[in-house]
Amino acid sequence: MDIKAEITKVVDKVTKDEKLMDQFKKNPVKAVESVIGVDLPDDVINKVVDGVKAKISIDKLGGIAGNLKNLF
Repeated sequence: MDIKAEITKVVDKVTKDEKLMDQFKKNPVKAVESVIGVDLPDDVINKVVDGVKAKISIDKLGGIAGNLKNLF
């Protein structure tokens, strides 16, 4: 399984679906498994969850930085 590809897939779906984003915030493992469609071992699912959290945080920071850049 390509973990990076799965992270990208989950991030794309979670960021475009408000209900899925809420589910991810409340129960990230369940949200990721619903997107992937497979029950993964804990060590793999935790890597995907951590990757999704990191990617979403980076994307948010990039958006904030872009908005600040436009102010100056």
